[in-house]
Amino acid sequence: MVTGAVGSVGSVPRLVVAAPASGSGKTTVATGLMAAWSARGMAVSPHKVGPDYIDPGYHALATGRVGRNLDAYLCGAELVAPLFAHGARGCDIAVVEGVMGLFDGVSGEGELASTAQVAKLLRAPVVLVVDASAQARSVAALVHGFVSFDPEVRVGGVILNKVASDRHEVVLREALEATGVPVLGVLRRGAVVETPSRHLGLVPVAERAADAVAAVEAMGAMVAEGCDLAGLVALASSAGPLVGAAWDAGEALVSSPPPPLPFPSLGAAPPDPPVGPGGPRPQTPDGLERAVVALAGGAAFSFSYAEHAELLTAAGAEVVTFDPLRDEKLPEGTSGVVIGGGFPEVYASELSANEALRKQIAELAASGTPVAAECAGLLYLCRELDGMPMCGVLDASARMSERLTLGYRDAVAVSDSVLAVAGTRMRGHEFHRTVVEPGAGSSPAWGVRVPERRVEGFVEGGVHASYLHTHWASAPGVARRFVERCRTS
Repeated sequence: MVTGAVGSVGSVPRLVVAAPASGSGKTTVATGLMAAWSARGMAVSPHKVGPDYIDPGYHALATGRVGRNLDAYLCGAELVAPLFAHGARGCDIAVVEGVMGLFDGVSGEGELASTAQVAKLLRAPVVLVVDASAQARSVAALVHGFVSFDPEVRVGGVILNKVASDRHEVVLREALEATGVPVLGVLRRGAVVETPSRHLGLVPVAERAADAVAAVEAMGAMVAEGCDLAGLVALASSAGPLVGAAWDAGEALVSSPPPPLPFPSLGAAPPDPPVGPGGPRPQTPDGLERAVVALAGGAAFSFSYAEHAELLTAAGAEVVTFDPLRDEKLPEGTSGVVIGGGFPEVYASELSANEALRKQIAELAASGTPVAAECAGLLYLCRELDGMPMCGVLDASARMSERLTLGYRDAVAVSDSVLAVAGTRMRGHEFHRTVVEPGAGSSPAWGVRVPERRVEGFVEGGVHASYLHTHWASAPGVARRFVERCRTS
C-alpha cells in the first residue's frame, strides 16, 4: 500500500477505469476502488471523464474530496492534465472513471473526449471492466481487440464483472492468459449494489444521503474482496510522469483577457451601487468591494463544477451556498446569483412553496443584479414548471417532455451579457427531458452550431439563462466578467 502524499503532482500514481461499453460496471469499480483505498488510509483523488455531474458526487463520498471532471471537449485537450494535477495535489493515488466505451467520443470527431484520449493525455494505464455474464473463451478476443486497437492506450489489467461461478471464472482466466493481460479482479454476478436511477442516470448523492453512503461502503467492500488492490496500486504506479503546471484559478484569470467595461448592452455602471439584501457588501483587503455570489445547492441544484466556485473566488467573490428548497432568503449582501443544474422537476412543488425566496430572486433580477442560470436554473427562473409557479424572472413556461435532449454543443454568444460579449465562442453540453416555451422580450443567449443551427437561452438585463452546461475553466474571463458586473450593479 502507498502511504504518504507523493512529492510531486506529476508522479501521482493513477489509473483509468474503462470498459468496452456503458453498463459494464465502471462506476461500481471506480467508486469501489476509491472507497477501498480511502478506507485503508490513502488520500485518493477522484475524477470522471466527460460532463457528468452525478458520478463525481459518489466519488466525493468515497474519498472525502471534490469529484472533478476531465472533459477534452468542454475544456480542450490542453487543460486535461493541468485540471487533473490541480485535483490530485497531495494525494497518494488517483482514480479516473471513464465514460461510455473506451474509444467512444464525440460523434464524427475521432477520439475527441473519449476515455482513451484522456488516458493518453494523462499517460495513465487503463484497467478494463468487462461484463463477462454472457461470455466464455470469447472474452479473450474482446480484450485482445481493445488492447490492440490503439497501441498508445495501455490496457494494463482486466476486472471481470458478473462472473457466474468458480468454474466460469476458471474458463475466463484461462482464455485471457493468451492475451498477456492480467486479471486484477473478479466480481460475482450476484454482488449487486443498489444504486437507483432516473431518466438522466443515477439519483444524485444529495437526494439520497444515508442510502448513498451505504451504497458507497458496499461498493468499497465488494471491490476490496474481489480485486487485487496491491496489483492495481502497482499498475497505477507505472503511469508516466506529467509535465507542466497544475491548473490554478488565480493564474487562469491573470492569463485570460479582462472583461470589456462598461457592459455595452447593459449600460454604464451606476456611480453608487445599491446595497444588496441584508446589509453592506464586504470589502477586500485592498479596499475593493467583494462581491457576494449566492450559489444554489441542495438536492434540487446539485450540478456544479468545482472550478466555477474557485474561479469566482479568485476573481474577488465571496461564494456562499444556499438551498432553494430550505432557505427563505438569499445570503446577506448578495450581489450576484449562480444557479446550476439538477432536478428541479422532482422538487417543483417544494420550490414553488418557497414563495419568499422566489420573490426575492425575482426582485433582485428586476433590479439588474447579475443572475447566471444553467438548465435546472433556467427552469427555476421561468414563470412556471409543470404548472407550478417558479420565480417568474423569465417570460417562459417549462414542462417535462418525453424527448431526451442530449449532446455536446458548439455555441457562440449572440447577445452581450453578464457572462460574455457577443461573438464569444464556448462549448457546452445539453442533457434534459424538459421543454421551455418562451414568451417575448428576451434576447437569446447562444447561437448553437452543432448539431443544428438554432438560437437558445435568454439574456434579459442582468440575467443569463440557458440549457447549456459550460465549464468556465475553458474561458476564465466568464467568471471575471460576472464578478465585475456584481460589483457595479
